[in-house]
Parts: sequence; C-alpha cells; structure tokens
Amino acid sequence: MARRRNNINCTFCGKTKDETLILIAGLEGHICEACVEQAQQIIEEELYHKEKNFKFSLSKMIKPLAIKEFLDQYVIGQDEAKKVLSVAVYNHYKRLNQTVGSDDVEIEKSNILMVGNTGTGKTLLARTIARFLNVPFTIVDATVFTEAGYVGEDVESILSRLLQVCNYDVEAAEKGIIYIDEIDKIARKQDNPSITRDVSGEGVQQSLLKLLEGSEVHVPPQGGRKHPEQKMVKINTQNILFLCGGAFAGIEKIIARRVRTNTIGFNAESLVGTSEADSLLRYVSPQDIRAFGLIPELVGRVPAVSYLEPLDKKALKAILTQPKNALIKQYKKLFEMEDIKLEFSEEVIDFIVEQALDFKLGARGLRSICEAIMTDAMFELPSQPDVKEFTITLEYAQQHISKDKMKTLRVAS
Repeated sequence: MARRRNNINCTFCGKTKDETLILIAGLEGHICEACVEQAQQIIEEELYHKEKNFKFSLSKMIKPLAIKEFLDQYVIGQDEAKKVLSVAVYNHYKRLNQTVGSDDVEIEKSNILMVGNTGTGKTLLARTIARFLNVPFTIVDATVFTEAGYVGEDVESILSRLLQVCNYDVEAAEKGIIYIDEIDKIARKQDNPSITRDVSGEGVQQSLLKLLEGSEVHVPPQGGRKHPEQKMVKINTQNILFLCGGAFAGIEKIIARRVRTNTIGFNAESLVGTSEADSLLRYVSPQDIRAFGLIPELVGRVPAVSYLEPLDKKALKAILTQPKNALIKQYKKLFEMEDIKLEFSEEVIDFIVEQALDFKLGARGLRSICEAIMTDAMFELPSQPDVKEFTITLEYAQQHISKDKMKTLRVAS
C-alpha cells in the first residue's frame, strides 16, 4: 500500500511525490505546488489584467501648459526642462491616439535626455510626471545593468519592470514611458573605443540601442537569471517613450572648451559664482554628451537634450517652503500628528539654505541639514505631553549643527 502511494505523480507535469514538496489530491488526479503557482500566474495574465487595462486618453483641456502647471506645484524652477518634458508627454499621447490617414504620416517618438547637477530635480520631475500620467510609467537605475552574461541585470529587465507596473498587460506596456536614471554612470572613460571589455559601460550602451530605437524584444516577465524556466514575452518598444537623466559631473569643462570659456588658470576665480559659469549647462549639446563618454549611436537615439540649472539661494529657499511636499511642511505634519504646533523662524530657513549652498548637494543637502537639526526634537517631544507648541530658533539650529556634525556633512559632500 505504501509503495503505491510513492508512485503517485502530478497529473500536469508528471513529477513524482519525491520530486515535489506537496501533491494536492483531486477526484481523478493530483497537482504539485509548482503547477499551482504556474496556473495562478496564467490566470492573472489572461484574465485579471484585462480589468485594469490603461485607457490612453487625454482630456481636451489638458495641454502642455497645464502639464507644466502641475509640475510647478511640486518642482521649483527648471522651466526649460519642464517645457521639454511637457511637450514630450503631450506628443506621446497624441502619437498613441494617432490614426494614420491617406497621407501616411507616422509620428515618431523623441526620447529625452536631461542633464543637471545632483539635487537639481531630475528624478523628482520624473516621479511627479508619473502622478499625472495615465500610461504605464517606471523608473530604473542604469548603474545596476551589465552586458548580457555578466553579474548584474540585463537591460531587458527595464521592460520587465514596466510589465509589472501594468500588471503584465503587453499592449499597455508597449505604450508606456520609462525613465532611465544615472545614465551618465554607463559612459566610457574615453572618447576612443574601449580596448578591453567594458561590460558595465559601453556594453550596456550597445544593449540599450535596440530598446531606444524601437524593436521587438523578448522579455522575461520576472527577470532573467532568477527564473530561467519562465516563458518569454515579446514586447515592441516602437511606441515606448524613454526619458534619460544624469548628473554628468565635469561636463561643464567639456562645454567650456567648446565655447572657448576659460575655467582654469588665472581667470578661474573670476568665473566662480557668476551667471556665466553657473549657466554653462544651458549650452549643452549632443556633441558634449558624446565627448563625455556616451557612444554616438546612443546619443543619436536621444535627440532632445535638456538641462537643469544649478539651484541658487532663492530656489533652495522656495524648495524648502513652497511645494506641496516641502520639507518644512513635512516636519510640521509629523509634529501635528503628535498634537504639537511646529514653527520655523525666518532666520532658521535662511541658515539652512546657506549651509546647503556650502555643501553643494542641491536639494538633497536640505534634508541632511534639517535632519541634523530636528533629530533631538523628534526624539524628545513625543514623550512630553505638556508641550503643544515648539519653535525652531536660530540659536537652536546652530547649537544642533555642531562643529562635529558639520565636519561629517562636509566629508559626505
């Protein structure tokens, strides 16, 4: 009798009981745990995702100007980048709704590259536009990708994440938008072809070409290496809009050489802090991107190049106080949940902005400074029920930004 039980097989895959973790008995057969998981995946892909299809429609009232106004609520400044992004998104909707007429004019996509220093709002722009869109949207980091066959992720996993966002609806994924962050990190070190194998730089750029241009790509829905047995999904990237962003640290020197601006030598100090030196990025061109280390084929597939201006004192102060999710408003909300009214004096805000300018970390530096100032208050005040109001004064801020903490922050910058 026991021997007969050991000979029980899964009715679907034929595995024996010894080869499975569990066999579930039915009226006339059995099923193993692997087939149950695969059946559940098939049900989700074939049935449930159809109820969540993305509808590609844009209200007639929403124009590029309205898209920019939405971005203005969360992102301070960067009007040029907002215009480029708004037009790209608006044209993306029009391209998805296009019906080819007798003239056979087909609108092609224009992928975008945003260049800007760290903390100027590249990723924030992408995340904010994701709230506004009615198409699948995902953000990926280029630093994790390597050439196929090496340790790291394959570039096809970009499309895997887009599939996951739209619940494996291939038709919806083929009309989505992907933001590739830190794309400058895959640049090759020199403008000459690499002699050795550059699996995380030039190799990744070459792998991205087919995705950006538009081609049929076989994508593993759950990632390539962890689930090698999965069924591949074919996705056409012809209508997928790619937004790319990167800090491109040091590209100002390349731009300066091209526009014949002296940034080194005896005249270097005279340019520091002037509008001419701070606005070199506005002269960025595909030629500079190529000289930085992106291959010409990749640069040609990202025709629209925009820039984000460095943040000055006025912009940093606005970032700290004005947006809907401003840092000051976040801290006030945290203390409001403890029934404590929190206030910041004007002198404290100016002090935080000055320190952020000194660290040269952009908007990210604001949070580092605010956390150093607010940690003790957030630790002590929730345990003091008698405190109903608390004001951050300049003396309090200077006391908590001690010399030791300042040194730590400076080293991090």
